Amino acid sequence: MLATAPDSILMGRHVLHVPDLSATEIDVVIRVAAHLKITRTSDQQTLLRGKTLGMLFEKPSLRTRVSFEVGMTQLGGHALFASGGEFMVGSRETPEDAARVLSRYVDAILVRTHAHEPLQRFSAAATVPVINGLSAVAHPCQALADLLTIKERFDTLAGLKLAYVGDARNNVAASVAEAAMLVGISVNFGCPPTHRPSEAFLAQLQSLGAATGATARAFSSAHRAVRDADVVYTDVWTSMGEEHLAERNAATLLPYRVTGELMSAAAKHAIFMHCLPAHRDEEVAPDVIDGPQSAVFDQAENRLHAQKALLVALLTDLRGMPV
Repeated sequence: MLATAPDSILMGRHVLHVPDLSATEIDVVIRVAAHLKITRTSDQQTLLRGKTLGMLFEKPSLRTRVSFEVGMTQLGGHALFASGGEFMVGSRETPEDAARVLSRYVDAILVRTHAHEPLQRFSAAATVPVINGLSAVAHPCQALADLLTIKERFDTLAGLKLAYVGDARNNVAASVAEAAMLVGISVNFGCPPTHRPSEAFLAQLQSLGAATGATARAFSSAHRAVRDADVVYTDVWTSMGEEHLAERNAATLLPYRVTGELMSAAAKHAIFMHCLPAHRDEEVAPDVIDGPQSAVFDQAENRLHAQKALLVALLTDLRGMPV
């Protein structure tokens, strides 16, 4: 039901990692995203009219940049893009000074960067919402789009099981797991000891899932992690900035490649997910990512809808939205 939120629960907030949002707030973003996805673009043009999103990118991007730019345009706003070399945040000037200046020009700031600590400094000084478009430790925008995708496929989130196979220490694995636990999806990691989440992080996940009964476990066996899973998720074996580890990772993670045989250990209705870009015949077999169980391109599309919802939640009172 469409309603007016008496007090926006997200307006003006920063989103640097998933636990910045509560389970209720995640539900709001997912419901708004689903609403925007089926709403004519022409009917969205007034939602962020006159608003400007500043986008600072130190890492290359396809989905993050295009989805945010298109999203702002569809919502009636404007996006301003600059690569890292143009701003040199942290070297040409401090993160704090850059944040204070940009806060006087734009209505929200998206940062896609390497280290997480300068982003924290930047957001602490900013007086407009700051969104993490990816950092070394978190990718909250991807996780929100993934929840939207899972909800579309299963019509629910609580009670499902997600298996994350491969490098279970990377930023996507962390954010997807945090989001899953908050909404009641149990998480199994299938990974070698070298790529296993820390015990501290597993304990943090258990804490996030305490209210819903979701559990987080790590297995050295990919098959055991995937057994009866509703969602099987993987990512590239080597993240940007760690190319020097590619050969080692390829050898260590080979037993964790997602193949048709591995997918057969999951539930019959299981879907395959990958945040892209993907390396076929490395972390995933072509017949899986391009097969009938793949939800990969729905995920990619849903980056647009989830991020539009997040922008609307951070920049408006959600009037007329399904909250």
